[in-house]
Amino acid sequence: MSDTSPEIAHLLREKLLARSGAERVLMGSRMFDVARAMVLASFPPGLSQAEIKRQLCQRLYGNEVDVDAFIEHLCAGPRK
Repeated sequence: MSDTSPEIAHLLREKLLARSGAERVLMGSRMFDVARAMVLASFPPGLSQAEIKRQLCQRLYGNEVDVDAFIEHLCAGPRK
C-alpha cells in the first residue's frame, strides 16, 4: 500500500535515476547506517557483543539469514 500519488512516485523515481550510480550507492549506505543505529539504540544495555550481533542480524535480515549459523561462524574465529 502506498499513500504517494503515481505522479509524485514517478517524479521521485526520475530524480533518483538522474543521480549517478555512486550517489545512489552512497544514499543506500547512509540509509542502512541510520537503520542500523536505530536498531542498536533499541537494544537493552549490557548485551554481549555476540548477543548484539545476533539481535542485529535477526532484526535486519529476519528469516533471510540463518542467525544461529552466523553466530557460530563468528564464534569460530578466523580459519587457518
